[in-house]
Amino acid sequence: MFTRDRWTEILEALNANRFRTLLTAFGVFWGIMILVLLLALTNGLRNGVTAGFAGFATNSMFMWTQGTSMAYKGLPKGRSFDFTLDDVKLLKDKIPALKYVSPRNQLGGYNGANNVTRNEKTGAFSIYGDFPEYINQEPMDLTAGRFVSYSDINEKRKVAIIGVDVVKSLYDRDEEPMGSYIKINGVNFMVIGIFKSTNSDGDQEESANTIYIPFTTFAQAFNTGEDIGYMAITANDGTSITSLKSHIMEIMRAQHTVNPADERAIGNFDLAEQFDKVNGLFSILSFVGYFVGALVLMSGVIGISNIMLIVVKERTKEIGVRRALGASPWSIKSQVLQESLVLTILSGMVGITVAAGLIWLMNYILELYGPIENFANPSVNIGVVIVALLILIVSGILAGLIPATRATQMKPVDALRID
Repeated sequence: MFTRDRWTEILEALNANRFRTLLTAFGVFWGIMILVLLLALTNGLRNGVTAGFAGFATNSMFMWTQGTSMAYKGLPKGRSFDFTLDDVKLLKDKIPALKYVSPRNQLGGYNGANNVTRNEKTGAFSIYGDFPEYINQEPMDLTAGRFVSYSDINEKRKVAIIGVDVVKSLYDRDEEPMGSYIKINGVNFMVIGIFKSTNSDGDQEESANTIYIPFTTFAQAFNTGEDIGYMAITANDGTSITSLKSHIMEIMRAQHTVNPADERAIGNFDLAEQFDKVNGLFSILSFVGYFVGALVLMSGVIGISNIMLIVVKERTKEIGVRRALGASPWSIKSQVLQESLVLTILSGMVGITVAAGLIWLMNYILELYGPIENFANPSVNIGVVIVALLILIVSGILAGLIPATRATQMKPVDALRID
């Protein structure tokens, strides 16, 4: 038990040779600091990489046609085909576990030819024809106005929602975009909304140079009919889109008379699968961080154990006197264990404090000089601190266990004979 007299004894023992105590404590300090910093850096990488997924519902996939690579039912190899709005309805009817099936069409691109004009100003932008559900799959910050509605879809309204960089390219600083008109490939559209992307990765600039219009208006204005460029498909919460992917492909192959073994005919990108791979990678990195940090910490614990053995040997006569005066073996053992525990926890807490300071400094620099690609907000949660404290307690007990056992095995008579 930590009584006042015991605290005095412990402090006197640690102050007896301060330089030796500091060198011993440094091993634990360094080990726990490395452990916390490794986990913080791993989380920083995880936050940076997964930020690229933040702008889209991660339980989603994209699907498009690529042309057949096998002949089937009299139809030739190399046949092209397109998805249509009937495919969207079929998927919704056949697979109730799908939350959203959003057909999309695209015109132009950020690096393409100029396709949008306003008065004497022109620009090259990505134009998407979408349904209202798409904003739930790719959340965006509407800074003014609204997104596409079903009234727009049903009435085929010529309305547009434009990105913030479109505003910068086509409007003067004092101009109000809302309610104004822009021309997309010669067709007038009224601006009803302005958005800012929620992405924090390299796609943010491209998203800001995007214009959304109703899907039906896109089809009418640019003569695409009911054809679909690609679909964005999201599964219900609790159901992985990856588990539904094979069934989705099977339905689409049957719908378009594609050989069931033709893997090339329909292309897809499984965002959920990629997100799981990234999470798996960083789980491994977190394990490596714990493993490396634990090894470094172990070297410090071994150092404390060795020093405590030396301390026990130096105090052999004192231990003999105490035993001769009636001190119990547990009293001797508890004193050695407590000294080891105090030294380990104090040095470890200093290590955690210094690591916390370095983590704060990293975040301050990132905030001051801007984000680094694939790295953001290095941090550790309270669970890591609790685990670190438990490691310190166990390490302190283990470090003092062998020296404490050695101290209690010594016979009082033998201890008193040592000069």
